[in-house]
Amino acid sequence: MAPLTSPSLDRRVITEYLGSALLAAIVIGSGIAAQQLSPSDIGLQLLENTLVTGAGLFALISVFGPISGAHFNPAVTIADALFRGTSWRDTSYYIPAQILGCISGALLANFMFALPVVSWSQHHRISGPHFVSEIVATAGLLLVIFGLNRSGKSSVIPAGAATYITAAYFFTSSTSFANPAITIGRMFSNTFAGIAPSSAPEFIFAQLLGAGLAVGLIHYLFAESSD
Repeated sequence: MAPLTSPSLDRRVITEYLGSALLAAIVIGSGIAAQQLSPSDIGLQLLENTLVTGAGLFALISVFGPISGAHFNPAVTIADALFRGTSWRDTSYYIPAQILGCISGALLANFMFALPVVSWSQHHRISGPHFVSEIVATAGLLLVIFGLNRSGKSSVIPAGAATYITAAYFFTSSTSFANPAITIGRMFSNTFAGIAPSSAPEFIFAQLLGAGLAVGLIHYLFAESSD
């Protein structure tokens, strides 16, 4: 996950903020558009939201990966720090930038569709199956990213992460948030992609558990190819 060049910390942090903001705008904006275009078909709404998110994620990782590593996700940053790919000092800057970026992206999405800029989500999502789904979604995402990296296939990480998230939107009951920062950002939009603030803490806890599980699995499965 190390960036291809060595840009300054401020450039990397700004990149994490901008990428996270655009990711949140893509996720929430496409959810709003899907709601408006297919108001009576939830399945089609989810499909539209999924395809746009996957395409946008691929583009963002491809463009910003050489600068910051294109984490856009505290779970990815923490895992990378544990693998010594990102310093803990940089981690302390990356995570706030990701959270602020996702909040900014949510507000931008609301504004672009002429909705109240801040509208707290009323979409209550948490349940036992949702909790387990977020563990699976996050663990799977990190396995894809770091597995490809440790296998010498870093060039396909954008495609791997994007296609995994596209699939996980449908094979998990939670629709695969897999990202604490995007979970926080989604609280600020009372739309199709939103999550009620009361549901967010358990989603985030599940995501961190998933990240911990993934770190252990990666250490074990890719031990021979690690440094």
